Amino acid sequence: MAEDKRKKVIDALTGTARINPDEYSPITSTNRLNSLSYALAGWLYMLVRQKNTRIQAVASIAVFIFALWLGLDPISWAVLILTITIVWMAEFLNAAVEAAINLASADLHPMAKVGKDVASAAVLLGAVASILIGLLILGPPLIEKLGWG
Repeated sequence: MAEDKRKKVIDALTGTARINPDEYSPITSTNRLNSLSYALAGWLYMLVRQKNTRIQAVASIAVFIFALWLGLDPISWAVLILTITIVWMAEFLNAAVEAAINLASADLHPMAKVGKDVASAAVLLGAVASILIGLLILGPPLIEKLGWG
């Protein structure tokens, strides 16, 4: 009985790694340059087709310019870049989830709505966190630069 449980645990941990994606995917890139072009195509799709991504691009550029003006230290830059990247990633994953759900379910299924709403909530969570982090990082140097402190 214990050996059976042990085997089930090992299978649960290693089962996914034994799956060969080439057996299930009609398109698997073996060329790293092609893979990079697919990723850039996805980013371009987001900029062209997703209004929120264009808003994020403008906000990201504005934050970078503002941070340059404030003369942030390297650690603050690292936190800002990481924070902005996480919001972008959440938006990209949200679009991917929505596309997969639209492909899988042509009908307006309640669980499709749950999937889309939860993915969208991840973006909202990242955006709210990024605003708070931005205020914490950019606020003190701004107060100092304006002589309010």
